[in-house]
Amino acid sequence: MTAAPARSYLFVPGSCPERYDTACAAGADAVIIDLEDAVPAAKKRAAREALASWLSPDHPVLVRINSADSEWFSDDLHICGLPGVAGIVLPKAEHERDIAMSVAAGAPSVLPLIESALGLWNAFELARSPKVQRLVFGAIDFSFDLSIRESHEPLLAFRSQLVLVSRVAGIAAPVDGVTVALNEPELLRDDTARARALGFGAKLCIHPKQLAIVHAALAPSASEVAWAQRVLHAAANANGAAVAVDGKMVDRPVILTAQRVLDEAARAP
Repeated sequence: MTAAPARSYLFVPGSCPERYDTACAAGADAVIIDLEDAVPAAKKRAAREALASWLSPDHPVLVRINSADSEWFSDDLHICGLPGVAGIVLPKAEHERDIAMSVAAGAPSVLPLIESALGLWNAFELARSPKVQRLVFGAIDFSFDLSIRESHEPLLAFRSQLVLVSRVAGIAAPVDGVTVALNEPELLRDDTARARALGFGAKLCIHPKQLAIVHAALAPSASEVAWAQRVLHAAANANGAAVAVDGKMVDRPVILTAQRVLDEAARAP
């Protein structure tokens, strides 16, 4: 049985090895050891070495390496194939060749971060590249690249494009970017719910206290589960005849949607 795709990805700075184990025990579906934005230039080498000595198949993690246009990319590639690396998060992904280099270095899977106009333009090419597991939306960098105010409405079309590309490419639903506010649970809940409504399947997190909110917002609500149960019950008793639930016609897509809701609810903690 194939494991369900991760719902949460928790970042931990690569320069803080004392926090690696804590992050792995925090309850995230996946942990990303960050060698890029979270690590100052002067600490890049030390962070890479600390990670390499800690890695083990006993606690597999993802690693966000530095971007292909950075001076640290070639050294970071040595991390890709080490035991304990479940996959590589590739920042500022724009070209298939950069993914290919990560795969050639041994990366078992790649999650390209779409953080620029060119990255989105080439998103389908990236999504179809070998070993790509799913796309990740880096909303903050993307907004800067396009001189957009980083909020829900201005980014709506771009988020929807990533959902469409992922579906056509046959990969898992994309991962939404971080909510940087640490003490605004309602904002995090709203951000996650909006992303789910658009078709995103997961979210990046920057603190363990965000995880429970993200998991709950990505799971079907009690009212959605109740609706799905009513739909399937009505369909099962209709003997193939037309049937309505809550005043609305039930056809095959509605039945399939209801079944999906119950399947998702069954996977929720």
